[in-house]
Amino acid sequence: MPSPNQITVNQLARLIGTPDAPVIIDLCLDDDFNLDPRVLPTAFRYPFIDICSLANHLREKRVVVYCQKGKKISEGGAAQLRAAGVKTELLEGGHFAWRDAEMPLVPLDKIPKGVDAGFRTSSLWVTRYRPKIDRIACAWLIRRFIDPEARFLFVAPATVKEVAEKFNATPFDVEDVFYSHRGDNCTFDTLLEEFKLNSSDVLQQVATIVRGADTDTLDLAPQCAGLLAISLGLSRMYKDDLAQLEAGLFIYDALYRWVRDARDEGHDWPGVKTSS
Repeated sequence: MPSPNQITVNQLARLIGTPDAPVIIDLCLDDDFNLDPRVLPTAFRYPFIDICSLANHLREKRVVVYCQKGKKISEGGAAQLRAAGVKTELLEGGHFAWRDAEMPLVPLDKIPKGVDAGFRTSSLWVTRYRPKIDRIACAWLIRRFIDPEARFLFVAPATVKEVAEKFNATPFDVEDVFYSHRGDNCTFDTLLEEFKLNSSDVLQQVATIVRGADTDTLDLAPQCAGLLAISLGLSRMYKDDLAQLEAGLFIYDALYRWVRDARDEGHDWPGVKTSS
């Protein structure tokens, strides 16, 4: 009999990438995890035996836990958190079900090591100040699919690599760093490739729009010109790069949902009917 506290692969997949995504915790045994060292997007690993130590940090959050097969460790871990007052579900079928459904999985060793953020670590990224398109899009992708607790530093272009070295941050979207433009692709494309998120058709289509707007190849998709216009307008509205980032996240939330759910929907002003 299915657990009343289960969430299916498809239900969880529709939450990931949105502001309503739950906290996802990988409870796999080390031996099981080492057979496939990848995690669900935004998930972090934690020892199942110590799961109750997270309760105070998670009490106001929605949580999903999973293990290799979604059985005893998931059931016990979820029950422990629920007993501590945390709204917790377990992923039906666990890691295996997610993998077998060909959903994106992120190699854990690709995620930059972070600093303590209470219940998990927080990665630190650094790029040029005054972001326009790619840098906001990349930050959105990182927050929504890699590390929800990620922090971003915006600094003078000439100091990005030095700041990265001194503060143990990951540089992106500047020349001569790992996460940057490659050929005709922009940094958003690079992140998709390196974190193995390019299996998502939705994210690939978002990437096309971002690439067209960021590289001034507006013929890649009809939406490229619109994203360019909105991004430049947003940059004029904010002097504070972090405030602009927070506002920009909503733009990419909306773009993601349009690509995923509303591409085939049109809109027209209905004619006014008059009685004869």
